[in-house]
Amino acid sequence: MSIKISHLTHVYNEGTAFEKKALDDVSIEIQTGEFIGLIGHTGSGKSTLIQHLNGIIPPTSGEILLDGENIHKDKAKLKEVRRRIGLAFQYPEYQLFEMTVYKDVAFGPTNMQLSKEEIHESVVSALETVGIPHELYEKSPFELSGGQKRRVAIAGVLAMNPEVLILDEPTAGLDPRGRDEILAAVGRLHRERGITVILVSHSMEDVAKLADRIIVMHKGKAAMTGTPREIFSCPAELEGMGLAAPQMSYVFASLKEKGFDVPTDIYTVEEAKEALLKLVKQVKV
Repeated sequence: MSIKISHLTHVYNEGTAFEKKALDDVSIEIQTGEFIGLIGHTGSGKSTLIQHLNGIIPPTSGEILLDGENIHKDKAKLKEVRRRIGLAFQYPEYQLFEMTVYKDVAFGPTNMQLSKEEIHESVVSALETVGIPHELYEKSPFELSGGQKRRVAIAGVLAMNPEVLILDEPTAGLDPRGRDEILAAVGRLHRERGITVILVSHSMEDVAKLADRIIVMHKGKAAMTGTPREIFSCPAELEGMGLAAPQMSYVFASLKEKGFDVPTDIYTVEEAKEALLKLVKQVKV
């Protein structure tokens, strides 16, 4: 499923003293199966943008095309759009409400009037994808750890079998273990299901590790777009927008300044490990 955002503008409280332009002529294309990292300083327009993608809020002007069709052309089809484009809000575990993990994840598929067999298959597949073991299915979701709750909430979106999954700050407020669990689940989801993922994050490290392409929002505009290597090779531009490159890039820039023969386009811990091992071998020789 391709998504084309064309000249999208959104103004809150238009015509009042509180008028604010949150999106300003944004044009972006997202291809089937891409893993997009969406970054930007607070107030840059990220949240407003993702709420447009599944029709939660309508554009002031411009359009969102899903496989070439304007999602607002027929209001009756918005329910189907929201099934195809799943959105997990920040702190989605606050929306958990059923007595068991299984029932909570089954809520969406049940409302789709699927058969019992189809519901069961969707629920188990979603829970397995996010790494929730069978012994937790009949537990109350409120007895789980923070990371487990977050994964169950995401499973509830996955059980609707969306073609696109949007995650708004999925690791916010989690401890390191919970954060690692979520990121592992998201990476596994993209690899195994091949669906389009849009990850909104303040963590440059997470985006550098997972995303195929990054979109940088700034003052309501799509200021930059490119691969992680392309985006993070412009630290001055990012800093001018209140952002920063991943910490590893600063570490290797410092090593370069001190005379070490190291690359300066290192952004992930895995890349850093390989480069440092290579450097150690060179020093020993």
